[in-house]
Amino acid sequence: MTFSALDSELVGPLFAPAEMREVFSDRARLAAMLRVEAALARVEAKLGLVPDGLAPAIEAIDAASFDLAELGQATALAGVPTIPFVNAVRKRLPKELEPFFHKGSTTQDILDTALVLQLARAFDLVADDLAAILASLSRLAAAHRDTPCVGRTYRQQAQPTSFGFKVAVWAAGIAEVAAELPPLRGRVLRASLSGPVGTLSSLKERGPEVADGVAAELGLQPAPIAWHTRRASIAGTGAWLATLIGALAKMATDVVDLASTEVGEVAEPYLPGRGGSSAMPHKRNPVSSTVILSAHGAAPGFAAMLFAAMASEHERPAGAWHAEWHLLPSLFGMASGALAEARGLAEGIVPDPDRMLENIDATVGLLFADAVAAKLSAKLGGSAAHEKLEKAAGQVRESGRSLREVLGGDPEIAQALGVEELDASFDPMPAVRAAGPWIDRALADIPTIREALSRRI
Repeated sequence: MTFSALDSELVGPLFAPAEMREVFSDRARLAAMLRVEAALARVEAKLGLVPDGLAPAIEAIDAASFDLAELGQATALAGVPTIPFVNAVRKRLPKELEPFFHKGSTTQDILDTALVLQLARAFDLVADDLAAILASLSRLAAAHRDTPCVGRTYRQQAQPTSFGFKVAVWAAGIAEVAAELPPLRGRVLRASLSGPVGTLSSLKERGPEVADGVAAELGLQPAPIAWHTRRASIAGTGAWLATLIGALAKMATDVVDLASTEVGEVAEPYLPGRGGSSAMPHKRNPVSSTVILSAHGAAPGFAAMLFAAMASEHERPAGAWHAEWHLLPSLFGMASGALAEARGLAEGIVPDPDRMLENIDATVGLLFADAVAAKLSAKLGGSAAHEKLEKAAGQVRESGRSLREVLGGDPEIAQALGVEELDASFDPMPAVRAAGPWIDRALADIPTIREALSRRI
């Protein structure tokens, strides 16, 4: 039995890729904890605080050698996994080195710094997917810069636009969140080495030197003061992940609607056996969008609970820190699943330009009412033009005739606009061309954002 869909062997692969699940696996956590302890030993050895052989002895220990079930049972007794971990490592060290292991640090130091090492790898995976999604959406938007389609408001046809414009909106929404990742990494990837109440008092005046040295050894930023109870970076990471999932959900929401039978303007990439129904063999359900939207349904609540966990009393909290263990890995899991599906969508979505044109014609010209009104306003005035178009739209709905036909039968409109100008009002291309510069603006910064995502801190 599993309590989380992300950890389930049955449904876990649907919601989170194996790479991200591995980042937050128990073995990965133990390996990160060993890295932290080895870095601490190396720094302390340079300062003459521990023997030189301690760090190599720690590095020789394989995370796979630990009995997870045994550690788990001991954690249930101790309340944190660091205590049984420290005991297990000491048993694997030579007797002369064992007293010096874990010198000066405390439980939360090891777990928080190990978490940060895991987050560094998790951020790398997220950045790679984001860069690929932005590249694919940029290509898709450019390819369909001049593909006419319906612009919709309140799920009703509003005005013509281009499919490239729709895609550029998706890309811009994801890009603005992606641009926040590099500075977020800088704030989050900090070592924690502060001792029981944050002062690293057992190392006396050498505490800051050791803490900064451990950060440098691990390629992390040093912390100016203990962050045991300063959890803004953790809550901020959760908020960023929830926002990212929301940006992906915007695209997924549109795709679900555009892929519906009645609209049919796009289709998700086809894979044999994907999106079927146990009862209806004809179905081709939008699985990728479904996974993204399921993550969006859960993520805001998880992020909110991380904000609640910021209320940490004094120097070390009871419960608030533990609550994070449920939340942050799950948010990364959901984000990774949403990103994987969004990447597949961006790279393989199948637009149907012919169906887009059919849908432009579905309202027999009502989609162009605003374009006609704009031209007619210059001749008859805004109020008169709006009144005539509103009346004509009613006649279209009642009679089934096209708007062009109804307007052509109005002598005042025919005289004001003439045949050629009236016909030109029903051409979608002026609206499509008007969308073009906005697409260019939306895509302009994406290469810079992608380059920033490729940097590793």
